[in-house]
Amino acid sequence: MSSKRAEDKPAENDRRIALEQAITTLLDACGVDRGHKDFTSTASRVARVWSQEFLSGFDMDPAKILGDPVEGEGESALVVVRGIPFHGLCPHHLLPYTGTATVAYLPAARLAGFGRLADLVACFTRRLTLQERACNDVVDALVEHLGARGAGCVMRGRHTCLSIPDNKHDAEVVTSSVRGEMSSRPDLQAQLFA
Repeated sequence: MSSKRAEDKPAENDRRIALEQAITTLLDACGVDRGHKDFTSTASRVARVWSQEFLSGFDMDPAKILGDPVEGEGESALVVVRGIPFHGLCPHHLLPYTGTATVAYLPAARLAGFGRLADLVACFTRRLTLQERACNDVVDALVEHLGARGAGCVMRGRHTCLSIPDNKHDAEVVTSSVRGEMSSRPDLQAQLFA
């Protein structure tokens, strides 16, 4: 999934060390006894999870993800992949959100492997970012790096920042974005939103 280079590892290790130090400071600010068995490995565990699950998208390059296209196939009317799981971290509250995405695009001369579309969703959701921004970033990358004639993305997510306060536990956030030919074609939009 990840398109990492060898030189990315030191930056990733530096990030992890800095995160571990920050979590240690946070635990101290919470007034917990870091020597208690429940907290002895908390800082390193949180740093690992954040590095691998919530920040790894910063190390992923959409141009590389889409840089090995399938060429020479016949033109497809529309490619749609549904049910792509995602998770991210809200930049406003630093609380997680999870959901599924539908990604669609109108190919030009090149096709992306289906797994590459899932990688693209991970690239943009595994960052400190808004669901709305990730949705826009996915379609922009398909147009820019794959040369798609049009692209669309729908993300359905459940956000911890909505589920904790005020009993909004069942709230679902739906975001969508369309570009290119999909912007002016209700027939294609209907397939995206189906």
